Amino acid sequence: MFDRVPLCRRFGRRCADCGFAAARRLLVNTPSPRRIVVLGAGIGGLAAAALLAQAGHDVTVLEGNDWVGGKSRRIELGGQRIDTGPSLVTFPAVWDELIRRYNALGSRGALGSRGTRGTRGGICDTGDTGDSADDLSASGLQLRRLPEVGRYFYGGQAVTLPVEEGHPWRAAWDRFDREHGGLGPQITALLTTDPLDPKTLPAVGALTRLYGTRLTTKRFLDSLTWMPEGLREVIAIHTLNAGVPPTRSLSLYASMPAVMARDGVWVPEGGINELPLALHRLALHAGATVHTGESVVSVNRSRVRTIAAEYRADLVVSSLDPGVLTRLLGDRPSRVRGLTCSGVAIYGVLDTPLPDTTATHSVVMPDDPAALHRSLAAGLAPEQTMAFVNYYRAGEIYPNEKATVAVLLTAPANGQRYDLDDPFVQREVGRISEVMGLDQPITRLLSDYTVLDPEYFAGWGATGGALYGATRPLWQSGPFHAPAYRDPRRRWLWRVGASVHPGGGIPAVLGGAMISSAMLLRSLRG
Repeated sequence: MFDRVPLCRRFGRRCADCGFAAARRLLVNTPSPRRIVVLGAGIGGLAAAALLAQAGHDVTVLEGNDWVGGKSRRIELGGQRIDTGPSLVTFPAVWDELIRRYNALGSRGALGSRGTRGTRGGICDTGDTGDSADDLSASGLQLRRLPEVGRYFYGGQAVTLPVEEGHPWRAAWDRFDREHGGLGPQITALLTTDPLDPKTLPAVGALTRLYGTRLTTKRFLDSLTWMPEGLREVIAIHTLNAGVPPTRSLSLYASMPAVMARDGVWVPEGGINELPLALHRLALHAGATVHTGESVVSVNRSRVRTIAAEYRADLVVSSLDPGVLTRLLGDRPSRVRGLTCSGVAIYGVLDTPLPDTTATHSVVMPDDPAALHRSLAAGLAPEQTMAFVNYYRAGEIYPNEKATVAVLLTAPANGQRYDLDDPFVQREVGRISEVMGLDQPITRLLSDYTVLDPEYFAGWGATGGALYGATRPLWQSGPFHAPAYRDPRRRWLWRVGASVHPGGGIPAVLGGAMISSAMLLRSLRG
């Protein structure tokens, strides 16, 4: 404690007369360490554990699986490394803010988040790996910026974001970029700050002036009569990142592609799973204890019981699916009226590389996006779906000797099992491969593969394998989301993770962990 006594302003050292008085004030204003149990070692749980442990609390993380990262999981196929779960890191300033807050919280040693000019955590904006001192930080995370947000296929056209020179949509894109591309700082502020904090007012004001009363993505994009219909559809399809159609998502989603194009999309060197591994290192560095392979069986006010032990807890932070937590608390499950989408994810190792012109990240859209949204709402397999195709050449990002690919098909949350012989999978893989210019279905090029389907995702607790849980009214998509960060009936229970911020990807999960942790720490100070 006394090594934290401030230097005496008069003598420039820790003298007895001033030091003990300062220590007394520090003891009075600093809450005693609390026993905090974090449920789940996913991205949200690990981020919260790192921040709370760095603040000096006794943090124990309980994870039922034998790995950390939750849905962000590392697997091996054919001797090659492949990561499942989220594919990209967007809004990189959110990661910088996490490291800044981590540094500010404790006295266990500050960590760097940025390196030399033009780098982030050791990666250059050009894509070349730098040798900054940040490579040696406890987080060890190095992010590489991809050359483009992605290549989009729609209506017989292929376009990259940002739209390339000479494309018929370039002028419209330039206008859209001018109006929306600079919103990164405002959106980052909203992602990382308590919505009741006055500091959010400038960001809220800027977005309110931009969107006005056009509250949904569809209403806002429909008002942009100067924008080509095809570009509007390419922008609107991003609402499926929240598992819902543009009619049910906030207009903020319309700005996301422009911000991503301006600020970049990033992938950690070594693969996306390096991010939860970095959070794990931060949590351990701060003094947290992480138990894997230890499933929780019940949660009560003062204790958490697992298959192996019982843990005393002053506070509990859950990153679990709401349905799973409800069962652990012994509550009755609530009725689910609607579900977000699920997916069929095919991960595989390629015998031969794809054509040199293949983008790292491709998005193949349906001819009729509205029909896709109707099918998903009805729980039916669509005639055409939206698919992500993530392609990594040998030695690119991953330390692999062979190229790998992930084909991620948007699917209804029906809890069903799918394989490569399923008619829906066969039909869509064939269409996607043809649209991308391949001479045969991409699945025929795989030497080894695995399929994760709605049945697999349902195993995490969400009904039907819904990736983002139940659908919510539009007004609950923002700061008034449910469930809340703090349980209104159980004041000792806090929440983080995708269940609190569905559809925002890694930035929203990290930001939610920062907000929830800050609120928790503030509550302890009274």
